[in-house]
Amino acid sequence: MSKLNAGAFEFVPGRAFVLPQKSQTPPPKPPLERPLQTEAPPPAPTITLNIGGSNTPVAPAPAPAPVLQSRSAPALTPQLKPTLPPSASASTTPLQSSSPTPPTNKAFSTERAKTDTTSIAKEVQAIADQEVLKDLFGDVKEHLNIVFIGHVDAGKSTLGGNLLYISGGVDKRTMEKYEKEAKEAGRETWYLSWALDSTPQERSKGKTVEVGRAYFETSFRRYTILDAPGHKTYVPSMISGAAQADVAILVISARKGEFETGFERGGQTREHVMLVKTAGVSKIVIVINKMDDPTVNWDKGRYTEIKDKLTPFVKSAGFNPKTDVTFIPASGYTGQNLKDRVAKSICSWNDGPSFLEHMDNMPMVDRKINAPLMMPVSEKYKDMGAIIVGKIESGHIRKGDSLTLMPNKSAVEVAAIYNEMEEEVPSAICGDNVRVRLRGVEDEDISPGFVLTSPKSPVRAVRQFEAQLAILEHKNIICAGYSAVMHVHTLSEEVTLPALLHYFDKATGRKSKKPPQFAKKGQKVVALIETTLPICVERFVDYPQLGRFTLRDEGRTIAIGKITKLHDDRVDEVTEGMTHVSVAA
Repeated sequence: MSKLNAGAFEFVPGRAFVLPQKSQTPPPKPPLERPLQTEAPPPAPTITLNIGGSNTPVAPAPAPAPVLQSRSAPALTPQLKPTLPPSASASTTPLQSSSPTPPTNKAFSTERAKTDTTSIAKEVQAIADQEVLKDLFGDVKEHLNIVFIGHVDAGKSTLGGNLLYISGGVDKRTMEKYEKEAKEAGRETWYLSWALDSTPQERSKGKTVEVGRAYFETSFRRYTILDAPGHKTYVPSMISGAAQADVAILVISARKGEFETGFERGGQTREHVMLVKTAGVSKIVIVINKMDDPTVNWDKGRYTEIKDKLTPFVKSAGFNPKTDVTFIPASGYTGQNLKDRVAKSICSWNDGPSFLEHMDNMPMVDRKINAPLMMPVSEKYKDMGAIIVGKIESGHIRKGDSLTLMPNKSAVEVAAIYNEMEEEVPSAICGDNVRVRLRGVEDEDISPGFVLTSPKSPVRAVRQFEAQLAILEHKNIICAGYSAVMHVHTLSEEVTLPALLHYFDKATGRKSKKPPQFAKKGQKVVALIETTLPICVERFVDYPQLGRFTLRDEGRTIAIGKITKLHDDRVDEVTEGMTHVSVAA
């Protein structure tokens, strides 16, 4: 009966009634344990003293002493030993708390060491980068990629063609040939733009369709010109050109009526500025072109009016007007203020540098030479093997390197590297626009948007990711299931938004806990984005160039965004690996 009910009396003949648990009941209520628990705090001051102490080996020695004394008190009653877990834990806590003291002290010192060494490491890194450059190329000129953007007919191609002619990128004989051909076609004033607009379609209409490429050098730097189309129909190719640029040249027409048309809601000036910022361009040079026009005639009032209208808009797009933006008056057709400063007799009020003078002296953009190789493919063609064209976003590449082409994970070898002048070079570094001949892959298996990467740390290829979106303009609300075209680096891919996860409160800037039902113009949201096939992207914090994108729909830019989290396709990798598995009976 005692087994069923512990508190029941047990009757044994010849004995009195006895409580069987009487001997065990005293241990659960230990009055003597109270002082033991109150004695546990005294080691705490010794711990704080240890942290403050300078000698770490001396600190642990006094710490065990009070602990041993506290243990000696319960040791007098051996029966209570097993029934004293609280005292044991109280006695062990000082041991545990006293033992981490040296590591915290060490952690503090290592943290201090880290802050000291980071500055040293940066200096060493900078010297190492310079040494790498010298080893690869010798004393080489710095290289900048510049993209010409702006409204249609602002004079982008004419300005770029004249720059090539002035700097010697195109010789006089070729220019005379273009001038003669343009005169015969009845397009006499367009001959300078023909240096960049090479196709018959572009020359007959006077509109750039594809991104034109050219190369020129000054005595200080090397430049690659990317001439982007200004017409709204060809914005996707403009985005791919802007993705390869370091500096944007926004060309504005000063002619009466033309600036207003480009700057109004339907004009491309506003959209282009927003797109280059999203594409990763950090500096913008605003060239106020056609200052020689009879309606302007180098008038300071017109220049100031355009500058005052553009400054707040450029600031709202994310550029700092003091450090990132420069205004330069010029004439692309006559070449005034491009290479040499404009004469005081023509423009007495301008004291600033000429266009090339400013470009040669502006701060150089940061290059990640020692980072893993990443080169998004902007175009590809077949010429004695597969050839890809693109800008090296990080790292460096050498002839004979074994690399990986993502997202297909194709193992390739670099057969040859060609620079902007179509000359074969042994290697290229971050920032260079190059053509690379690959061995081990067919050109049919390559698409624009693929990334040539290092096999040791390849770029991520995912189907799903989370991103912060800023909705710029949209007629209707955006709900879960919305689809649009995403432009990221050189890739354009159709995507859907399966879910809206959070929205940002405009007043506080905090993320909501509940997912929003919809998103509308002016809101910032966090959304889940999904593609049908894996695409090469990275988180914005890791690689900004591969982590920022634009969403376009119905010929307009709907939203700009940055990737915050990538969702791995682990299941797909497992299923791919299991397809070739066969089980033997």
